[in-house]
Amino acid sequence: MTALTLQLRRIGTSARQVDRVLLTSMAILVAVYLLDPTQLVPSIAFTFDAFAGTAPYLLLSIAIAAYATASGADNLISRAFAGHPVRMVFTAAAFGALSPFCSCGVIPLIAALLAMGVPLAPVMAFWLASPVIDPAMFVLTAGTLGSDFAVIKMVAAIALGLMGGFVTMWLVARGFLSDPLREGVGNGGCGGSKVRTHKDVVWKFWQDNERVAKFSKSGFSNMIFLGKWMAFAFLLESMMVAYIPAESVSGLLGGEGIAPIAIATLVGVPAYLNGYAALPVMQGLIAQGMQSGAAMAFLVAGGVSSIPAAIAVFALVKRPVFALYLAYALIGSFAIGVISQVWLG
Repeated sequence: MTALTLQLRRIGTSARQVDRVLLTSMAILVAVYLLDPTQLVPSIAFTFDAFAGTAPYLLLSIAIAAYATASGADNLISRAFAGHPVRMVFTAAAFGALSPFCSCGVIPLIAALLAMGVPLAPVMAFWLASPVIDPAMFVLTAGTLGSDFAVIKMVAAIALGLMGGFVTMWLVARGFLSDPLREGVGNGGCGGSKVRTHKDVVWKFWQDNERVAKFSKSGFSNMIFLGKWMAFAFLLESMMVAYIPAESVSGLLGGEGIAPIAIATLVGVPAYLNGYAALPVMQGLIAQGMQSGAAMAFLVAGGVSSIPAAIAVFALVKRPVFALYLAYALIGSFAIGVISQVWLG
């Protein structure tokens, strides 16, 4: 098979993938127009606003990945993460808890890290810890739910990252989860996840036409791939905001014992509330007698894997990695909720 034939086949495959996502999005919009026309404009506006809020992180991570690919700096970045595996996981979890990324905003950065050949274990640690809390979230949580709650949430973010990182490290050491990115994502999508042969770094890559072309190709393909999926995810989120009232969610989270914590975990995973919007809701429910542990489980589970984030992750990685990501969110959030309930009472 000639190189031209292979390239045409790749282009055709990419086109079909784009078409499926776009057609599904259009089908949703048509259905909304036919069934509830007054919701069409708000849903489109919500999608654009949410995408605009994520765009700085998206563009930054894509630019970093494209620059690293074109200049050859990805090898240096990969080697920087090639220290002792245990130290890497601890560092990634701690850095994740301090980074200002939400569950959707962290996805492009994860794609860039995997593209640079960073091992999956520290990436997973960062991936899980980052959306749970950041400095601004810590201050707001302390002001809304109390300093003890904020401290436990920060510790929970790091603990969740460590759990995911070390379990992933154990699995990778036994031959699982190699090459985590989906087919077509590693080559022309979000960059390959394997460290390439060392070459000299050309920091001023724009002086080399071949490297400029590589930068353009990498940046454009990453933008198309991540942009289409995140726009689709935000469109679905707009449907949830419109048709699933917050009262319906909060009504499931009352009661005593372990059951409310389990329910809060299950509800929190697909929750459409972002971390900031969820705080006053949890404050009101706690004032009405809701367990602190259930509130913590809801906030952690929703932070790690909301529906938009889960869709973006599903598009990015292979199914075993996606299933593991959801398992970490469920098991970790439930455990954190139970521990928080014992600690906070």
